[in-house]
Amino acid sequence: QLQLVESGGGLVQAGGSLRLSCAAYGRITSSYAMAWFRQAPGKERDFVAAITGSAITTSYADSVKGRFTISRDNAKNTAYLQMNNLKPEDTAVYYCATSPGWPQKRSDAYDYWGQGTQVTVSS
Repeated sequence: QLQLVESGGGLVQAGGSLRLSCAAYGRITSSYAMAWFRQAPGKERDFVAAITGSAITTSYADSVKGRFTISRDNAKNTAYLQMNNLKPEDTAVYYCATSPGWPQKRSDAYDYWGQGTQVTVSS
């Protein structure tokens, strides 16, 4: 059994920053990719960023490139999403996900999901 718990969401003004954390509990190793997705009301769950188990390779959605940074600390079984220069269109519930193997941009590639954390950006 593997459980993911997100934290760090909240309300921030446009241009501000937030740092999300995703703590993994259970049988997770450095062979697991980790990713962040987000879902706005009435919309599909979209890919945001992903990172390999070794943390050497990262990928980002075009909409967040240059503003968001994904990282991980395998000693703490935790992934992070640093979000800078936030925009109102970044408002969504943010989910972390993990699965063995190479990071994917498709949500159906991930076996384990957190409960989500709300990020609201005011204009």
